[in-house]
Amino acid sequence: MTAAVFLDRDGTLNEDPGYLGDPDKVTLYPGTGMALSLLQKQLGLKLIVISNQSGIARGLVSAENVEAVNKKINEILLLDDVRIDAFYYCPHHPEFSELEKCGCRKPSPEMVLRAALELDIDLSCSYFIGDAVSDIQCGINAGLKTVLVKTGYGKDSICILQKENKFPNFVAADISEACNFIYKDIKGYIFVS
Repeated sequence: MTAAVFLDRDGTLNEDPGYLGDPDKVTLYPGTGMALSLLQKQLGLKLIVISNQSGIARGLVSAENVEAVNKKINEILLLDDVRIDAFYYCPHHPEFSELEKCGCRKPSPEMVLRAALELDIDLSCSYFIGDAVSDIQCGINAGLKTVLVKTGYGKDSICILQKENKFPNFVAADISEACNFIYKDIKGYIFVS
């Protein structure tokens, strides 16, 4: 078994223009490739994207669009000699899909648990990085350490999580700082607040 970092996609790895379906509009946040490379190359962690893609249920993007965007993300990351090991996404939304099909939608841990089973991942030493309340809740529901990034919806999510008394293990400015936190956490650095 190996450890992994589960990652939200839009707003965490890349800018979120809303229902991203055009691979030519993919813009990774600065330093994303180098940050992920630190985790994959230095620590041997698997990198797995877990995302809600309700644009499919809404008829705004197709599954093919989502997969083309995922492919483009890996093409860009390869410039830093790193790649996402697997992409999992929920195409459903309760307002546009049959309710019983929405079980995979974050904050449900279903996609994380499926990835853990399929890729032999030890969840007890794995992490979830995301910008939304549902990302942090998904990570908590799966028993992962969680990191909230302030990109995307991150700044708004902090207040909501505080009101719900569901705190991430760490709040980071962006994906680079989140990856540095994970690197130091695994290496046993002591954090003093």
